[in-house]
Amino acid sequence: MLHILNSCNDPCYNLALEEYFLKHSPIPDDLVILWQNCPTVVIGRNQNAAVEINSPFITEQNIQVVRRLSGGGAVYHDFGNLNFTFITALAAVGHNNFSYFTLPIIDALAELGVKAEFTGRNDLTIEEQKFSGNAQYTHRDRLLHHGTLLFDTNMAVLAQSLAGSDAKHSKPAVPSVRSRVTTIRQHLPPAVTLAKFKTVLLKSIFATAGEPYRRYELSTFDRQAIETLADKRYRSPTWTYGTVPLYNHSSKQIFTGGTVQVLLNVENEIITQCKICGDFFATGDVDELTATLNGAPFTREAVATIIKIWLTAHPIHDVSPDELLSCFFPAS
Repeated sequence: MLHILNSCNDPCYNLALEEYFLKHSPIPDDLVILWQNCPTVVIGRNQNAAVEINSPFITEQNIQVVRRLSGGGAVYHDFGNLNFTFITALAAVGHNNFSYFTLPIIDALAELGVKAEFTGRNDLTIEEQKFSGNAQYTHRDRLLHHGTLLFDTNMAVLAQSLAGSDAKHSKPAVPSVRSRVTTIRQHLPPAVTLAKFKTVLLKSIFATAGEPYRRYELSTFDRQAIETLADKRYRSPTWTYGTVPLYNHSSKQIFTGGTVQVLLNVENEIITQCKICGDFFATGDVDELTATLNGAPFTREAVATIIKIWLTAHPIHDVSPDELLSCFFPAS
């Protein structure tokens, strides 16, 4: 395992760095990256940005918005938050094995006297309050796992940034968020700084891997390739905000694997436009599924066949073919 040194706080660059080493790594080793962003909202690969973020507040506070490759929900980053990334062989871990990557975090906190647990589908908690969310993305035979660690994040800004467009999300929602989310800082002695926590965490990561500490410094070629990718994808408004089709059918449901919303435009019983949004974890590119659905007959049999074939090759974590089908044909 190698620790990639990265002190950049630009979210577009940092997401491009992850993608570069996942898809084009110049070294075959397992990798770990600890990194921080300036104030930023990072939305999941399949989410509809317009309904996940509080745009007026984000604009007023000069908070950046970026979209990552992995699924899951929107998260807020600031300088009180530490992000971690693992890149490894998919065969060594398998799909959706979130708990595997959280063990060194739990051990590091235990060394500092804090008991943390992996709960739900992708969270770490202290005293039943969340302080970390995790997500994954696969490319061929490689797996990227990343997550947030709310060390000393501004919780009021976090709550307002992720308030979305629903009327129920406003300033009164802040106490509710605070009751469900915590920071690591609240559970540690004052002497334990973020820098100290980072040191303990790195030690735990390499101890869990059973390897001595080694690091990798970015080359000039690496940096140039990362900047090119950041410009091409992560700084593109089209990538970040996407497009929402005109639709005359809409259904949103919540399953064990997350929220799924289907937007459809159907004309003469043919699907002309389709978008599948949500905070679910897919092992493939959902845009490929929607491209296959476009032009298909809007019948239960036709849609079920397409969904079954695609999900067999690209499962969505804890969302079955029948559940996804129910978003296209909800019970009346």
